[in-house]
Amino acid sequence: MHGHFYRRLLVLLAVALAASASLCAQQDSFRWMDFHSVKDQDVIVWVTRALTVENWTAIREIGVVYDAALVVTTDRATPQSPANADTFTVWSVSLTSHVVAPLLKGVNLRWLEGMRFTASGPEEQAALYDNCRDCAAITYFTAFRYDMPHHMWTSRWMRGGQAVPVWSANVPAGVVWTQVYAGLAEPDGRTLMATWSHFDYGRQKPPDDFVYRYDVDPFSGLPYIKRIVERNPVLTPPANNHGKSVPPGSKPAPPGSKSVPPGSKPVH
Repeated sequence: MHGHFYRRLLVLLAVALAASASLCAQQDSFRWMDFHSVKDQDVIVWVTRALTVENWTAIREIGVVYDAALVVTTDRATPQSPANADTFTVWSVSLTSHVVAPLLKGVNLRWLEGMRFTASGPEEQAALYDNCRDCAAITYFTAFRYDMPHHMWTSRWMRGGQAVPVWSANVPAGVVWTQVYAGLAEPDGRTLMATWSHFDYGRQKPPDDFVYRYDVDPFSGLPYIKRIVERNPVLTPPANNHGKSVPPGSKPAPPGSKSVPPGSKPVH
């Protein structure tokens, strides 16, 4: 009796391990699952079951590498809500267990081309998204990478539940704000994201420039944010300057005359 029970238990364990192994064996490099492909159905079913207890309306995308899936779900408030009002959530779903972890939430998710932040590292899945719809939205940038030691997906540059802002529709009153963001390539093949903001205050005060670089340290692999400060030469004379110079120890020139120090040339 007991022997029969243990044999059945071993068979079930073997089947479960084989299923997990088949899920992982397919995924040597990152690729998006095809919801209409028979060969991807085991991953799709696994992810759907893992997310059963979470709040979502539809699974939009599943990308897999090794033993973890990068999953995007959408949530619609009511069946009558317009489709463009959907919010999204990005998850990390384990393919060896049913452990799931939410990475970020937002609206209007836009995938970018893969970005390689270290010369020898893999391409990461970069994306832009907004924090709200029908408002003065802020656009954020992040990249999703597979965390090998923890066997899960993570998102870079996260602060307080959001990634790094690269553009904003919330312009301060009385200010002309010019914004630019772009992905840039280094000579060694690495890529990074850079932003430039120019604030023109009119006659209130001099303009401000803010240049930021979102990159990954090539030695530690940790993400960092660097503000690039460019000091421009001051070409305007001081406010109290009258275009006259008196060398130390000399007497001021009489009114109406021009004084030239010995050995120097007049400046025209």
